[in-house]
Amino acid sequence: MTQSFESRTLLRDVTLRDGLQLTGKMLPTARKLEIARRLLELGVPALEIGSMARPDLVPPMANTVEVISELTPEELDHCWVWVATPRHVEKAAAAGARHFQYCFSASDSHNQANIGRSTEDSLAAMPAAIELAQQVGGSIQLCIATSFTCPFEGRVPEQRVIDIANDPRAHGAVDVVVCDTLGQAVPAEVYSLVSRVRLETPQRGIVFHGHDTWGLGVANSLAAVAAGAMTVDGALGGLGGCPFAPGASGNTASEDLLFATRPDWLNPTTFGSLVELSEKTLAELGEANRSKAAQGARSNATAFEWVIGGGR
Repeated sequence: MTQSFESRTLLRDVTLRDGLQLTGKMLPTARKLEIARRLLELGVPALEIGSMARPDLVPPMANTVEVISELTPEELDHCWVWVATPRHVEKAAAAGARHFQYCFSASDSHNQANIGRSTEDSLAAMPAAIELAQQVGGSIQLCIATSFTCPFEGRVPEQRVIDIANDPRAHGAVDVVVCDTLGQAVPAEVYSLVSRVRLETPQRGIVFHGHDTWGLGVANSLAAVAAGAMTVDGALGGLGGCPFAPGASGNTASEDLLFATRPDWLNPTTFGSLVELSEKTLAELGEANRSKAAQGARSNATAFEWVIGGGR
């Protein structure tokens, strides 16, 4: 039996960065380490573990350097850190990070609100960020926020994203991260843009980062995979959102993405353990669980093996 394209899809869990940005509580370093290690232990192949954003602007990220420094090099092989400047790369690398997600927005207005500079200024600084990552034997992604819509400017033309991905100053990136920051895209739009990134820009891996604001997070992620993305981002329980993007809500739930894609490492037992980790984390934060799959796992349809305690 041939393996479906969905089962080859990689999940990057972004709970510890994008998931925590809008929470009112800060998780201590020890608890973040427990979550990261449990996710890796269960089989999640990649994590986003924090951000180098200013802690006065994004307080839940204040202990990112401590988290990085406590993880082993083997664990950090699976971990990405959000950065927006060469200085961010330098600081994260000094703590031990080797994988950096260099992020800026396709729209100038959101980039000004989120990072405090123009999109052009962010692009101009990217070669220095790439060089710093390469100096420590690391890798860097080109992350394009607001690839579909901007909270201030409205719709973002596809060509704007293609032009950024084709800019020679970004050619040292190993992946392009296409972001539906507001969760306003529909599957046809996601398929179209990801296809164009795959066909019209330098050959790199493609990551899709979606939000579930309008209930299409899983559908959009599957459309991205069908168009050529090999990695999709999600957060436990659909936690998260961008503090500088009015109208953005939680990420696509990791549980929903895993239930849909069924990677080889996932089975009902590991899925149940993931749901339990999600429930405990969300309870600590005082956040609601938005994952439909997690809700299904707690249903009384016990003849179904994916229900916790079911299949017997």
